[in-house]
Amino acid sequence: MPAPSPSPSAPVSPRVPEAVHRRRWAVLGVLMLSLLIVVLDNSILNVAVKTIASPAPTGLGSTQSELEWAINSYTLVFAGLLFTSGLLGDRFGRKKSLLFGLVVFGLGSALAAFSGSPGELVAHRAVMGLGAAFVMPATLAVLMNVFERDEQPKAIGIWAGGVGLAIAIGPITGGVLLEHFWWGSIFLVNVPVVLIALALMAWLVPESRDPAPGRIDLAGVGLSVLGLVLLVYGIIRGGERASFTEPGVLVPVLAGLAVLTAFVLYERRSDHPALDVSYFRKPVFSAAVAAIALVFFALMGVTFFSAFYLQSVRGYSALDSGLLLLPLALAQMVFAPRARLAVARFGARTVCASGMAAVALGLGAFAFFDADTPVWVMALVFLVQGTGMAHIMPPVTVAIMQTLPREKAGSGSAINNTFRQVGGALGVAVLGSVLSSVYRGEIEGRLGALPAAVRTTAGESLEATLAVAEKLGAEELVAPAHQAFLDAMHVTAWASAGIAAAGAVVVAAFLPGRAADPGVPDRAAPRAPESARR
Repeated sequence: MPAPSPSPSAPVSPRVPEAVHRRRWAVLGVLMLSLLIVVLDNSILNVAVKTIASPAPTGLGSTQSELEWAINSYTLVFAGLLFTSGLLGDRFGRKKSLLFGLVVFGLGSALAAFSGSPGELVAHRAVMGLGAAFVMPATLAVLMNVFERDEQPKAIGIWAGGVGLAIAIGPITGGVLLEHFWWGSIFLVNVPVVLIALALMAWLVPESRDPAPGRIDLAGVGLSVLGLVLLVYGIIRGGERASFTEPGVLVPVLAGLAVLTAFVLYERRSDHPALDVSYFRKPVFSAAVAAIALVFFALMGVTFFSAFYLQSVRGYSALDSGLLLLPLALAQMVFAPRARLAVARFGARTVCASGMAAVALGLGAFAFFDADTPVWVMALVFLVQGTGMAHIMPPVTVAIMQTLPREKAGSGSAINNTFRQVGGALGVAVLGSVLSSVYRGEIEGRLGALPAAVRTTAGESLEATLAVAEKLGAEELVAPAHQAFLDAMHVTAWASAGIAAAGAVVVAAFLPGRAADPGVPDRAAPRAPESARR
């Protein structure tokens, strides 16, 4: 019986060469190792923020805003350059993009490990973001060029499960390193992994590129980077100042929004856009991108403050905190590669909406956590979150990538990763600012007995209050600081759960049901012998 012809709306791509097809799973393993490095770094940093916030020599004495910038400098450079890196990969070769990105990432990691100040750490994290901008989109672009369409959902599920593996390994590795070495070891550990990945990649990964690449849109890239930096800077300043109406906050926020609006208008008229906005005319594509952004907005914000809850309020070590995140990571590892089976049975709309609802439920549970919440309850909540994530990322990634032709895989991957990283960056900035604002409002009334010179500093964050209390012997501040943080965490948890619930509504409204689902593998035509395809 002849194989059915592809859907008229599906992009038609050439077959994968037989020599590449035979080693596709080995190539996927190398790509996952590269992905592991990039994701591992952020998951390690999440359990190290408390240590880095500690005064020297234990840490760098970073403030909450400096910690946010240590995360966001990486994310903003990463997200801002993804458009360019995707185009460069399509033009000059995705393997070259991977190799370049890994070298830069390894160099940035070595520099970050020996940072002497919070400012240096922020700068070196930006270098790491530059490298990551060339690594992550290229991994997905290469994947789309070594697997046939019918196997792509399975490969993407395994690729997404690699994120869960990194989430599992990262906090535990970070906890072990912080217990035995100095804080910089969490970055230095990347270097040997980068060297191994470089050797395997040079050996196994095939080169691929777009046969008809467009020109590089320097103006568009510049507008996107400038707009994002201004927007997130304003939001972080709002958290620092506990006000979003001051000129120093409003001006950069409004300027950032104006620049991003100009970016979109420019891209619509450009004949070589960094971001082809015509992709967004397809409801499935737009809904999938929105789901990625919204879920990472909610999740990254909560991940940021959960480290302080677990370590500062509950008193767990960095290693203990990492172990508590295992249910979240294991759920992703187990369920992400199998998400395509659920999509085949129920459709992307049902699976993704249910996943978003599970994430919203897990995030909302933080609003009920207190200083005595049982460990098993926290583990169950993390398990629910991980299960939800595992049923969101693979289907929406498949929807994004299979909407585009294979030769545009770099651009599609760049869009997928850009909105994920921008959503995460804004989540840390916005929800971190909400946390900071509420905390400051709660704790300020308890700081009247402190000297005026330290009162402002003590009110900035939980870590700052506890540091001042320890330095001045003001033990009476510890319990109010913990309670103020819990109150702030509860407000932030409700906000993050609301964002995830909005994402559930978006995917329920616009993703296709079972019959038209892009995540259901198409039956591929039988592979012809390699000689017949020459």
